[in-house]
Amino acid sequence: MKYHIVQLGCQMNISDGERVQQVLEGMGFEATDKEEEASLLGVIACSVRQKGIDKVYNMVAKWNKWKNRKNLITFVSGCVLPADKQKFLKMFDLVFPMSQLPQLPEMISQYGIVSAASMQTLDAGLSDLIKTHDQVALNPAAFRLNPAAFKPTHVGITPQKPDERIEDFWHITPKYGSGFEAFIPIQNGCNKFCTFCAVPYTRGREVSRPSDEILNELKHLVAKGFKSITLLGQNVNSYGLDKKGTEISFAGLLKMIGEFGQQSNEDFWVYFTSPHPRDMSDDIIEVVARYDCLAKQIHLPVQSGDDNMLVRMNRNHGMGKYREIVNTIKRLIPQATLFTDIIVGFTGETVEEFNNTMKIMGEFKYNMAYIAQYSPRPGAASSRWADDIPQEEKKERYHLLTNEMMKHTLEYNQLLVGRTLKVLVRGNDRKKGYLSAYTEGRIVARFQCDKNEMVGKYATITVTSAAPLSIEGVLVN
Repeated sequence: MKYHIVQLGCQMNISDGERVQQVLEGMGFEATDKEEEASLLGVIACSVRQKGIDKVYNMVAKWNKWKNRKNLITFVSGCVLPADKQKFLKMFDLVFPMSQLPQLPEMISQYGIVSAASMQTLDAGLSDLIKTHDQVALNPAAFRLNPAAFKPTHVGITPQKPDERIEDFWHITPKYGSGFEAFIPIQNGCNKFCTFCAVPYTRGREVSRPSDEILNELKHLVAKGFKSITLLGQNVNSYGLDKKGTEISFAGLLKMIGEFGQQSNEDFWVYFTSPHPRDMSDDIIEVVARYDCLAKQIHLPVQSGDDNMLVRMNRNHGMGKYREIVNTIKRLIPQATLFTDIIVGFTGETVEEFNNTMKIMGEFKYNMAYIAQYSPRPGAASSRWADDIPQEEKKERYHLLTNEMMKHTLEYNQLLVGRTLKVLVRGNDRKKGYLSAYTEGRIVARFQCDKNEMVGKYATITVTSAAPLSIEGVLVN
């Protein structure tokens, strides 16, 4: 049996997908990049943008047509809003929250069991081994899924409360998508309720993963030679606040990782995303400055540069607070790169409010800004407000802000020319004969080299040229 998974959205969804793959392959399923070869088709969905949900509807409509000529099971999980879930229940065979992933083998077994009657039909598309939840078919080529035995199993989405069942999900060892880069989820859910955001309605309230589990997973990855590890959460720097008195703070977690890095003498970079400015304390920045293994790159979402807009977004911080954080970063970690998230065209955004966002792009000179054009999401508070900025105006503001960002990223990257930098090699670059890499600050780099054995290892390059979003260099022997 083969499976095919489509992963949409953020790094958290990618990380979730790695655990889904581990469960499926533990059942004997084999991954395929060709969806038409699969008997099990799944989506790790993202309700943050309407475009992502539209993709899900288009895919499942196509897959359901295939059921007229082949036996297959479809499922959806990930970030799914209640309104989308109700529609998905009628379109997918299995709908479940990620916290119920440990029960997926049982769901599949109940929905599509291998029956004795179906032995009369051969299906050459099946692989050499099928493992259901509690049985093994020794001669799977003689079996096929029996539609008559299908038992619908629809599981609802978690309501707005801490999902303690996520602990069982975290106990699943992921099938890492790389041999040198990995994600470690440290927290799930969100308590912030930004008016534009659907996460509290899709993942529930904040739940912190036990710190000893996080450190053990990190030690395991470092021992296996992983070089880049990213701590994931909707609000990583609120880690531990839901377990005050029984769990350490985010600064404490970073310090624990930093101490391990010092003692291990291993060379690796640890990143984290995404923090919230409201919980970004000085002690977090001080810990990052202190330990070499904590990468000198900070992703600090601002969303808007206007105080009135930040109030409407319910961000619970003003630009004064944000500016203090950035100044502390630049004072304690002057070499750090700064990334952010920004929304343009939010409900009621005036020209003046947008211009204030343009101004902070010049003030903070971000090394990267992930800019999104606002789209209302059902369930989020702003979905009740008029989406009153025309799409063309949103696009225009997006392009203006992007051009402003690229002006400053080019200035920064040009300052790197002539410098010798350590980079992590990720694979072949689009430019033939070159390898692609990134610096500790996650600046994309390329250099001429045909030695693929360097992928997954550190290299040293001297920067020879710069572009707005990347640098190029020569390998230092």
